[in-house]
Amino acid sequence: MARRTRSEAGAGLDDLLESASLIRGNVERVIEGKPEVVRLSLVVLLAEGHLLIEDVPGVGKTMLAKALARSIDCSVKRIQFTPDLLPSDVTGVSVYDLQTREFEFKPGAVFANLVVGDEINRASPKTQSALLEAMEERQVTVDGTTYELEAPFMVIATQNPIEMEGTYPLPEAQRDRFTARVSMGYPSADAELEMLDTHGGPAALDDLEPVADALQVRKLIDVVRAVHVSDEVKRYVVDLVTATRQAPELRLGASPRASLQLLRASRAAAGLDGRDYVLPDDVQGLAGSVLAHRLLPTAEAQVARRTPEAVVEALVSRLPLPTGQKRR
Repeated sequence: MARRTRSEAGAGLDDLLESASLIRGNVERVIEGKPEVVRLSLVVLLAEGHLLIEDVPGVGKTMLAKALARSIDCSVKRIQFTPDLLPSDVTGVSVYDLQTREFEFKPGAVFANLVVGDEINRASPKTQSALLEAMEERQVTVDGTTYELEAPFMVIATQNPIEMEGTYPLPEAQRDRFTARVSMGYPSADAELEMLDTHGGPAALDDLEPVADALQVRKLIDVVRAVHVSDEVKRYVVDLVTATRQAPELRLGASPRASLQLLRASRAAAGLDGRDYVLPDDVQGLAGSVLAHRLLPTAEAQVARRTPEAVVEALVSRLPLPTGQKRR
């Protein structure tokens, strides 16, 4: 593959900034007062990842997922996860056709560019696991036949972290496949007041028109892949992930998949800032969102209310930066 020239890279970044600005502005018409949350959603999309939106009810988790989906003219499917949902509802099923006397595959809801999974922890572990192959390998295997998923492919799942009745906590293998986790948080008083004015009439979500399409998103992903990462920054990513495995407050550190996804997300963040190279600042800014949901604290840390987010923040502050870099 030929190396891209500086002018080609610059043109690609210009397209990235223009398209990302349109998508972000579209989503922020619905999600008010949460620019960092919207930006992280774009980072995950361009990093070819998946997003877990975790927060209390009523703060706009599903609204964010639907707004992002409607901003891109591509195939979108929504899965309402319930205790009676079956794995075949997600992946698809082979049905016997009496006329042709052959089995015909009926694709499930996972066959879309953007899959919105609402309340994912309300489905049984058996049904949750139906997403594992799709999220990691971009394919689905049913009855011994493998079906490829069209790019881009992104799962945006929501869940309520505090209500335990009738829910099944996501297993570590499932959480590890989500590139990042984001919490919406409550809006500010001004943003909530504006929301009452804006959403008191017709639903703002219904007025959203696509500002990009699947082909355009694929091109933007190619631009992000070309963002340069120096050997020093790669070493910094590995050192940060390794530090989570050695932290005494954690009984399970981040996986090698976490290193890869942190690097990809850092590339996307750099591209959204108009740079064709990654800085340690990009890694530091994403470390909490990308790593914390993969970590399991020890019993002592839980008693001391030492959260994985706090552990990651402490590791970032202690870990030496690559030579010649300044700490944020």
